[in-house]
Amino acid sequence: MKFGIDRLLADPALRKPLEGKRVALVAHPASVTADLTHSLDALIAAGVNVTSAFGPQHGLKGDKQDNMIETADELDPDHNIPVFSLYGEVRRPSGQMMDTADVFLFDLQDLGCRIYTFVTTLLYVLEAAAGTGKAVWVLDRPNPAGRPVEGLTLRTGQESFVGAGPMPMRHGLTLGEMGHWFVRHFNLDVEYRVIAMAGWQPDGPGLGWPTDRVWINPSPNAANLNMARAYAGTVMLEGTTLSEGRGTTRPLEVLFGAPDVDARAVHAEMQRLAPQWLDGCRIRECWFEPTFHKHAHTLCSALMIHAEGPFYDHAAFRPWRLQALAFKAIRRLYPDYPLWRDFPYEYEFERLAIDVINGGPALREWVDDPQAAPPDLDVLTRPDEAAWQEATQSLLLY
Repeated sequence: MKFGIDRLLADPALRKPLEGKRVALVAHPASVTADLTHSLDALIAAGVNVTSAFGPQHGLKGDKQDNMIETADELDPDHNIPVFSLYGEVRRPSGQMMDTADVFLFDLQDLGCRIYTFVTTLLYVLEAAAGTGKAVWVLDRPNPAGRPVEGLTLRTGQESFVGAGPMPMRHGLTLGEMGHWFVRHFNLDVEYRVIAMAGWQPDGPGLGWPTDRVWINPSPNAANLNMARAYAGTVMLEGTTLSEGRGTTRPLEVLFGAPDVDARAVHAEMQRLAPQWLDGCRIRECWFEPTFHKHAHTLCSALMIHAEGPFYDHAAFRPWRLQALAFKAIRRLYPDYPLWRDFPYEYEFERLAIDVINGGPALREWVDDPQAAPPDLDVLTRPDEAAWQEATQSLLLY
């Protein structure tokens, strides 16, 4: 199979509309070809007139570790072109940035989750190009989490940099397909094109991620496929006082880590409350001591997710519900635990981070309500999931 960048490089007919045009590339460390050449180098070597580049959150080089750690603009030392940061002084491209090119190639590896900021960056680039005559092309890449859809829809008024629009947490689309949804939903007047993948089978071998391609971190803590599968749940830990495993070698692959929570008891309570929500993976009790971030240099009791190998069932695994269930079990066992972290999150200073992450307060309210049970969360969530699948069915390219 071929990713969008590989098809573009291999087919002169696909590149022909770029002749005589100034081209910008939006990229990060995972923006590589099949032979692991970075897309920026490969496009320039192929004769494409690349006049600028853009880096999203964590930067073009992917060197920024945590959220709200900004990247500065710079000059590429090899190609002598400006590299603009879309996670620095601005998150939306300025008019001056847009003036550097006629066609914007968007080549970011996504994780299939609403909160992963590359989704929002795509919307902001499309909006900046709308009405200007400039074109946006997505060089499509796989959604490693595959087609399953899960989570509550972001509510009106809850938009943020981690919530581009009314979609569920786990959206099931590629970025190329998501761009089509953005153009339609926001009625954008923009020349939009997808250089589709060839041969990607979302339900084929690899169940989202092709078995013949190596994994490269699209962001510092996206270290492997297990993380990509779990992320639509574990990212919620960023809105809590519980460790998501930053400062360890397996970040965002744990349901939680904390020095003052008994992981074995939490696991047992999860099994008692909703054993079906643990399907599709294996949960393992473990210990870790973060070298930085939450609970740094403190031994934490934790639960590790293994959505991989013989333990993984693609259809059964529901990471958003799994994470919600861990919160619910902790709240049941520790009613007064200070679960929700109150701090500025992705440039939102008024709302609780957990509400920003979930696109509204419903998940937090369900966790904190002693009368609410797992079936109640299903009643809230299933209509949202069904509506999204129906709304996006016509946009699927694969």
